[in-house]
Amino acid sequence: MDIFSKYMNLDDIARIAGVSRTTVSRVINDHPDVSAPTREKVRKIIEEHRFHPNPVARMLVTKQTRIIGVGFHNPTYLFPSYYASTLYLGINRVAYERNYATLMWWEQSHMEKDYFTRRILQQRRLMDGILIATADVSALLIEQLMESKIPFVMIEKPTRYTDEINYVTIDNIQSAYIAVEHLIKLGRKRIAHITGSLNIIDGQERLVGYRNALQRHDIPFDPDLVAEGAFTRESGYCAMKELLERDIPIDAVFVGNDDCAEGVFQSLKEANICIPDDIAVVGFDDVPAAQDFTPRLTTIHQSIQERGARGTALLLDLIEGRVKKPHHIILPSHLVIRQSCGAQV
Repeated sequence: MDIFSKYMNLDDIARIAGVSRTTVSRVINDHPDVSAPTREKVRKIIEEHRFHPNPVARMLVTKQTRIIGVGFHNPTYLFPSYYASTLYLGINRVAYERNYATLMWWEQSHMEKDYFTRRILQQRRLMDGILIATADVSALLIEQLMESKIPFVMIEKPTRYTDEINYVTIDNIQSAYIAVEHLIKLGRKRIAHITGSLNIIDGQERLVGYRNALQRHDIPFDPDLVAEGAFTRESGYCAMKELLERDIPIDAVFVGNDDCAEGVFQSLKEANICIPDDIAVVGFDDVPAAQDFTPRLTTIHQSIQERGARGTALLLDLIEGRVKKPHHIILPSHLVIRQSCGAQV
């Protein structure tokens, strides 16, 4: 390779290839108006000379940064959480494959109201689009993103403007229904529910699925059997202790997610309550650690990495003009039966 190759520009590539500068630019930007032989010839020369377009110049021409923003609620939530870190693996994989970088935005609990929203909107020209990976996001951010026309996708079903927003999710209501119905078919009648955060649509819909299953099987809903959690181990521990302190009959508990279920296991163990003989437990997410619980955790499986990947692919398709109208992607989920529900020995 010529030692001066790294200083080459589009005109140099065009001269070597015997084509116009415009043609080289079209090849680099995957423009369709270039014949296959010419495209192949130009790409071969680019590879031979290890040419990389100046990103700043390219941005000025294309008006694109090839950067997407990714908004999470809190950095302390991101890295200890299997769900959030695995979601980001899916996001980053697709972004890398399609030659985009990611810019992380973290909303922290100590921030003043709407500071997170203002920061994103002020810096939106740094990004070609935004992936909202947290459900606990202000209505103001969503409204202003819609008004600004910047492409964005939510990795949750939004609580408002559902028909107008692109999102990726699972059927939380049906998944929760299946989990609770499984317990009912095993003969459990006093089924408690430790919810996820009820300001998040996943938590709300899993509570709806729980109630639907009880109603379908003519089991009266008892509010004393419901305790609010927050999708964390600590909240599951505290919520289970609260339920036990109410001193009401419980023979099973459906838990908002597996992190929360880990806390439930600890609380029941401390109270010398046997799982599943005394109280059966079903979780949600099917994180790898679910198989290390004692007994192993029955749970609803969803592909968390695929959720991030599909959301990112949809966002990049919006940015590149491959799709136009709002898309709603509902990914599959299913029940994984293990020992904690009492169905396996």
